[in-house]
Amino acid sequence: MHTRPWKRRKSMKYQKSIFLLVAVLVITGATLFAAGATESAKQDSVTVEIYHHKIPWIDAWEEMSEEYEQSHPTVNLETEVVGGASDWRTLLKTKFAANKAPDIFIIEGFSDYQLWKEYIETLDEEPWVDHLLPISKDAATQDDHVIALPVTIEGYGYIYNKNLFKKAGITELPTTFSEMKKTVATLKQNGITPFASGFGTWWVISNHFTNIPFAQQENPRGYISDLNNGKAKIPGNKEFLDWKQAFDLVLQNSEPNPLTTDHNMQVTMFANQEVAMIQQGNWKQSVIFETDPDLDIGLLPIFTSDDEEKANRIPVGIPFMFVVNSQSPETEKQAAKDFLTWLVSSDEGKQYLAEEFDVIPALDNIEASPSLGGVSKDIVSFAQAGKTIPWMFSYWPDGAVNEFSDLAQRYVAGLDSFTTYLENLQNSWKRLQK
Repeated sequence: MHTRPWKRRKSMKYQKSIFLLVAVLVITGATLFAAGATESAKQDSVTVEIYHHKIPWIDAWEEMSEEYEQSHPTVNLETEVVGGASDWRTLLKTKFAANKAPDIFIIEGFSDYQLWKEYIETLDEEPWVDHLLPISKDAATQDDHVIALPVTIEGYGYIYNKNLFKKAGITELPTTFSEMKKTVATLKQNGITPFASGFGTWWVISNHFTNIPFAQQENPRGYISDLNNGKAKIPGNKEFLDWKQAFDLVLQNSEPNPLTTDHNMQVTMFANQEVAMIQQGNWKQSVIFETDPDLDIGLLPIFTSDDEEKANRIPVGIPFMFVVNSQSPETEKQAAKDFLTWLVSSDEGKQYLAEEFDVIPALDNIEASPSLGGVSKDIVSFAQAGKTIPWMFSYWPDGAVNEFSDLAQRYVAGLDSFTTYLENLQNSWKRLQK
């Protein structure tokens, strides 16, 4: 009587053991399969390291990266953004020296290309090349090859507050230096501080402000070539002498201590309507609108003379371009190219560029946002009218942007006369271009 139940119990125990064994095998197999799949996915995944300097893009770039990773589950985008007052170029040099170069990085033009061309992949065959606007393709082409992807066109000058101009009774915008001088005087008479300089930030006073006399030359590239060959000089050059009055106009009509005002303080003062004008570009619109989304703003040239045909122009150019590291492993290199293609070709990527990054597109397959800010709209108007001058600082010798900032700040501080300042620029150029 007890044998059967025992046997049944034994049999049940045996069956339970078999069941547990099968269950364990099934679970183990599933676990091993999942682990194998995970390991396989890990082996198939790729990390693309990206390096750029667009601080205002940080939040939207992170959102975009997450969206890209969701639709491309084997790709991980790791982005480092170094900009603002930081020297992105020096840090990038450090990365290359330490063999930690990113897969995608930025250059600003000719001088950067010369510096890193052994690490820059040729991109002639990429599908977006045929969509580059003429100004974009010109900037992206070096040694007869397309080597970079520009995504935005930018311009700069004096961003101005239309409401403060109206408050001061200014109904006509200046088109020459003399008219600008009167505009500044009118603002002051009405208790409005004309400028916040931002001269405490190196690229404000160097790249952008010091670009003006280079860009105003009759043949800017020819002038730089002549500087390199010793056929031209900076001291005594008419465009530099004219530029002095624009420089002094800002110094005499801005905050008391210009060298203590960096670009962040400058923009904050403007957004809070403490000053009427700042020397900046359309990349600062989103920052300004974070403080006051209803601020009515526009863009004026940095006037240097009373020759309206020459003076009433703004610097417009390609601020930076993405390049692919030719020394990256093939998998990372291809993933980098695929991401850049997605950025300028997919509906999602184009949406981010136009709506979130608020760019003036550098490619003809991307439409600008209908809500493009007032500064960007003025840039488009100047460009369509042919009233532009180029960005020439990308042709300066390596290291010039930093030295030119130091030299300009010495003039601002009253340590050097303008004559000495120009002589120092000449000496710096001669030493760095070798």
